[in-house]
Amino acid sequence: MPYMAARATLLLQEKLEMPDGAIVEITVWRLPRPTPDRPHGLKYRLYYGRGGKCLVRYDNEAGKGDHRHVGGREQPYRFVSVRRLREEFWKDVMRLGGYDASEEKT
Repeated sequence: MPYMAARATLLLQEKLEMPDGAIVEITVWRLPRPTPDRPHGLKYRLYYGRGGKCLVRYDNEAGKGDHRHVGGREQPYRFVSVRRLREEFWKDVMRLGGYDASEEKT
């Protein structure tokens, strides 16, 4: 029987178009095994952009580990859980996208 390499398993995949035309894409994979760059065993990419420009991205590409891109700057990111990852990503999207509900007029 030929050797079959273990594959990553897709855990989450979402794509949303915001009312202003901005795009949100969230993809999370479970890796066959943890790696030095991904000790939690997950590969992820959370993206928010408008007009072809990336405004927020959280990812953990090979060789870089967990980090985020916000306002044109790359910063380290401390991964805790997928739930926390999503919460922190959406906070950045709401803040940088100008969707802050507290500023809505009634």
